[in-house]
Amino acid sequence: MPELFINYRSDGNGGKGRAATLNVHLRDRFGPEHVFFDNRSIRAGSHFPTDLVTGVRRCSLMLAVMEPGWEENPALGRPDDWVTREIVEAYGNAVRIVPIRTGRTPVPLRGRDLPPTLAFLADLQFLPLDDGNHEADLKRIGDTAVELVPTLEKSDRLAADPREPRGEEPGTVTNTVENVSGTAVQTRDVTGDAGTVVKGSSGPVHTGSGNLYQNSRHDSGDHHFHGDVMGYVEGDNHDGFHQHFGAPRRRRDGDEERRRDGNR
Repeated sequence: MPELFINYRSDGNGGKGRAATLNVHLRDRFGPEHVFFDNRSIRAGSHFPTDLVTGVRRCSLMLAVMEPGWEENPALGRPDDWVTREIVEAYGNAVRIVPIRTGRTPVPLRGRDLPPTLAFLADLQFLPLDDGNHEADLKRIGDTAVELVPTLEKSDRLAADPREPRGEEPGTVTNTVENVSGTAVQTRDVTGDAGTVVKGSSGPVHTGSGNLYQNSRHDSGDHHFHGDVMGYVEGDNHDGFHQHFGAPRRRRDGDEERRRDGNR
C-alpha cells in the first residue's frame, strides 16, 4: 500500500485543487504507487469505504490538507464526515499526521475551534502550502515526507544523481580514468625517488645500483641533462655512459678540426 495518504475536503475553499496539486507533485517525485489519493487510487467498482480505511491503516504518513476556514466547516467532527473519519482512523492506528495549512498566510489550528475528537490536531506541527511560495513549500513537504518515511528515499527522483560530481573538501584529490587500453599510473605528493614503469620493451631492461634518469630534467652534481629522449646511468661504473636521441647536433666551426687533432 502507498506510504503517503492525502486527506482533504473536496467541497472546501479550494482544498481539492491544492490537494490535487500536492498529489501531482508527490506522484511525480516518488511515483504514483507511493501516494494514496482517493479518486486516483480507488479502482472503479471497488468498495470505497473499505479501500479508504485500509489505505489509512497501512500508510506511514497522512498529509491532511486544510484550506482557510477548514475548521469552520459544519461537517467537521460528524461520524459520517469522511475527512473526520480518516483523520481519527489514522490517529487511532498511530499513523503520523502532518496538517498542511494552505492559503496566502497559513496559520496554526486552535484547539478551541475544533471538535473534541479532533482537538489533538492543534498540538501537531503543521507545514504551510502558501500560495505565494508554492514551489518551495511543495518541495519542503516532499523533503519532510522523506525524513519521516525513509523508505521513500529509494524512489525520490529529486535525490542527487550519484553520477554527478560532488564537491570535495579542500586538499582532496578526485581522479577519473576512462577507456584505458593500456597501463594507467597516477600518483600524488611524491617525495624522494619515484618508481620506474617499463612497458612494451622488446629487450632486456636493467636498473642497477646507481641512479637512473629517463627523459627528464635533472641536476646531479655538476651534470645537467635535458633532451628529447635521454638516459644517464650514475653509480659504480667506470667513466660515464651517456645516450642522447633527437635531432642531430648542429656542428660548430672547429669541431672537425678538433676531432682530427685528437686522432693524431
